[in-house]
Amino acid sequence: MNATPKIRLRDVRKSFGSKRVLAGIDLDIAKGESVVVIGGSGTGKSVMIKSIIGIILADSGVIEVDGQDVTQVPASQRDEVNRKFGMLFQGGALFDSLPVWENVAFGVIQREHIGRKQAKDRAIETLAKVGLSADVAELSPSELSGGMQKRVGLARAIAGEPEIVFFDEPTTGLDPIMADVINDLIISVVKKQGITALSITHDMHSARKIADRITMLYEGKLIWDGPAGTVDNSGNPYVQQFVNGAAEGPIKMQVRR
Repeated sequence: MNATPKIRLRDVRKSFGSKRVLAGIDLDIAKGESVVVIGGSGTGKSVMIKSIIGIILADSGVIEVDGQDVTQVPASQRDEVNRKFGMLFQGGALFDSLPVWENVAFGVIQREHIGRKQAKDRAIETLAKVGLSADVAELSPSELSGGMQKRVGLARAIAGEPEIVFFDEPTTGLDPIMADVINDLIISVVKKQGITALSITHDMHSARKIADRITMLYEGKLIWDGPAGTVDNSGNPYVQQFVNGAAEGPIKMQVRR
């Protein structure tokens, strides 16, 4: 008998007015698996993640976490589900008014109601996991480079020891070397802690490196799914165009003339 997927989506749909964003998403992610969703801007990748987290309410469909349909969970119990989640936001989303350690420990303080010293110790310990020394803890986000901000964001995402982490464009805005450092950190953190990962990205180098499996979202549906090592030979013309960054192909970009 197959194990219950860590995340399971069935016929998930979401529209905003007349714009259909998710048109029936079916996706299973196993415990400890790293899945990357690729696709162009505006295809619904972020909406899909936000629907799982509960930031956006899907119009219909089933979203299960450990076999529990979270779309049916009362708001009073939603925090219990969300304790399983961590997220690395695209822009870092750090609080400028707080030092680094408070950014890292922010969710932990809110959920676990621990003292500041214990929270700071936890933050410093987590920063070490992403290659940052204790002296970084007292800096403000504005004193950090883009790469360091991403590391702090990653530390915050894993500080609460989540079972599932969502990565929203984890390498956006980074030079190729720093992007690869972040990729390596994601792999290290996810595998060492047995985390289930769902990532969205335009960066095919990152997708190939951090994914066990890649799936492509186009016009609200997942049109291809396979092991990361097969994405370059998918046989799907939409995937091939996206992977190769080709202007010519079945995906037509709207260009104003």
